[in-house]
Amino acid sequence: MQANPALGPEGHGAETYNYRVVRQFSIMTVVWGIVGMLVGVIIAAQLAWPELNYGPWFHFGRLRPLHTNAVIFAFGGCALFATSYYVVQRTSGVRLISDGLAAFTFWGWQLVIVLAAITLPLGYTSGKEYAELEWPIDILITLVWVAYAIVFFGTIAKRKIKHIYVANWFYGAFILAVALLHIVNNLEMPVTMWKSYSAYSGAVDAMVQWWYGHNAVGFFLTAAFLGMMYYFVPKQAGRPVYSYRLSVVHFWALVFTYMWAGPHHLHYTALPDWTQSLGMVFSLILLAPSWGGMINGVMTLSGAWHKLRTDPILKFMITALSFYGMSTFEGPMMAIKTVNALSHYTDWTIGHVHSGALGWVAMISIGSIYYLVPRLFNRDRMYSIKLIEAHFWMSTMGVVLYIAAMWMAGVTQGLMWRATNPDGTLTFAFVDSVKATYPYYVVRFIGGALYLSGMFLMAYNIARTAMQGKPVDAPIPALAPAH
Repeated sequence: MQANPALGPEGHGAETYNYRVVRQFSIMTVVWGIVGMLVGVIIAAQLAWPELNYGPWFHFGRLRPLHTNAVIFAFGGCALFATSYYVVQRTSGVRLISDGLAAFTFWGWQLVIVLAAITLPLGYTSGKEYAELEWPIDILITLVWVAYAIVFFGTIAKRKIKHIYVANWFYGAFILAVALLHIVNNLEMPVTMWKSYSAYSGAVDAMVQWWYGHNAVGFFLTAAFLGMMYYFVPKQAGRPVYSYRLSVVHFWALVFTYMWAGPHHLHYTALPDWTQSLGMVFSLILLAPSWGGMINGVMTLSGAWHKLRTDPILKFMITALSFYGMSTFEGPMMAIKTVNALSHYTDWTIGHVHSGALGWVAMISIGSIYYLVPRLFNRDRMYSIKLIEAHFWMSTMGVVLYIAAMWMAGVTQGLMWRATNPDGTLTFAFVDSVKATYPYYVVRFIGGALYLSGMFLMAYNIARTAMQGKPVDAPIPALAPAH
């Protein structure tokens, strides 16, 4: 008789959590992180040294969407699957509702990533930011996402613990919002197996796209990772959340406000002026819940600040929160029309995106994966704390070099593009701004390469930890504590 995987190793005894799928997604988080960031470093090099653009398949135009999809949906997505599956089990006191559906989400998501890696360099794209994948892959994403929702909400439905911990509210909002965004923005008419046309046109298409695009940032890259923060920061710090009431206010304020901020991507376009202004106003309002959440996370360390001296995992998490605070100040500021007149279409936007992506999303993910791996492989800690410390400083220096270079490049570009002579003619040709920003592109490449190097240290550290330990599924206590 085959042993039940939900029970102990002999098929009897205490029920266990499903750590297998968490392990799988955790390992692939690191793998896809390296792949996605490597492509990022390559395209950064192509911008600094154009001769590195090769042939029809490996130039910037084909590799750039591959980079964004790999770092957001492959690296970030795997981190979210891993952590949400871990957190929902631990805070509900039950095993995932379906091992089979959980396994389907893993293999289905990996298939989506591989198909993206094949089709995007070949030029199969719908041409929409963060939604470039063509219609057959969109359908596969939908199937995986429905399975994900069933596993996550089904597990919550059968929980033993009455209270639904706040991290699950953030994960749940992310799952529902991304489903809505994905379906609405990807309504399209297929004309061949790998080509389709959007159901929308003109300014309406742009509006739907940036309603999707900014809320992909708002829910995939913010709300979901805040769920990660609300579980792993208190656990690593050994302290309760600073204010649970504030975390609930943070949740409702954030999920309501974010939905309205998308039009700030379309200032000075054909979009109606009132819509642009609405996006600007809601972007400014968004500062309040964002900083409320950042302060709540940072203040969780009250009484435990001394741990930062010796705990590099906590350093990753608190630095991530600092970048979250900085990015969510910068975003509303850039949404102000007069500021946007300087910043739009410049590398300042690239700096802003990467302070959120590398500083917030990647660092909180890295810290959380470092927390998880020893527990998934029956170890009391990671193989090398010193390597985590080295990884932290490489990541921090890399992201600072990157975003500082892009800020300076962006402001330089904005000022040069708007400079005029007394007779009203432009002071600079476009190529002059390209020449002026060249040094910053080299610095950006160095910063990205440094960040990528840290990911290789992480991969080595995790591999050694896994080899020294063995995969385990922790038993579920009879009366599971809320942790």
